[in-house]
Amino acid sequence: MSLEGKKIGFIMTGSFCTFETAFAQMSRLKELGAQVTPIVSYHVANIDSRFGEAEAFIKRAEQICGVPVLDSIPKAEPIGPQKLLDAVLIAPCTGNTLAKLANAITDTPSLMAAKAHMRNGGPLVLAIATNDALGANAKNIGMLLNAKNVFFVPFGQDGPDTKSNSMQARFALVPDTIEAALNGQQLQPVVLGAGECLAE
Repeated sequence: MSLEGKKIGFIMTGSFCTFETAFAQMSRLKELGAQVTPIVSYHVANIDSRFGEAEAFIKRAEQICGVPVLDSIPKAEPIGPQKLLDAVLIAPCTGNTLAKLANAITDTPSLMAAKAHMRNGGPLVLAIATNDALGANAKNIGMLLNAKNVFFVPFGQDGPDTKSNSMQARFALVPDTIEAALNGQQLQPVVLGAGECLAE
C-alpha cells in the first residue's frame, strides 16, 4: 500500500448508520501514513440522530486526523486554488450528494471540497451508501461512473430482500480504491454480489 505521505480529504455526508464503518477507514488511512483532512456536510455538522450527536462526530474526526474539520464552504474552497490534496474521498456518499455531484450543484462544504479538488484533475473517490441506488439515483451513478477522474469504492446491494434499491460500498476497500485512483485506475470489480459489500 503506497499511501504514505499522501494528502487525502475525507468527506463525510449524512448516512449516519455507516459512520462507525467510515471512521474505521479514516483511522486506517492514518495508520497507512496518509495525511487526512476531515470535511463534513452541513447535515453532519448540525444533525443529532439516534446514531450520535454532531458535536461528538466532529470531535472524533478531529482526534483521528489531528487537524480541524472543514465545515463551511469558505473553509473548503481553498482546496482547489492552493492544491491542498492528492485525493478526495466521500465516505459515506449519500444519494443526495450523488445527485448533486452528477448535476453540478455546489451548495455544501462537501460538494465545494469535491469541486475544488476536481478542478485540479485529482481523483474523487465515492463510497456510496444510498437507499435509492437502483431507483431514482441509478442514472446519477451511471453518469458518475462515466465521469473523468471519478472512482467508486466497489459496491453492492446491502439488503436485497428488505430494501431492494439500496446499495452500499464495501468500506474495507477504501484504501485499495484510493491507491488505484491515484494511479488513474478503477478498482475492479466495481459491482459486488448481494451482501458482499458488508464483508470484512
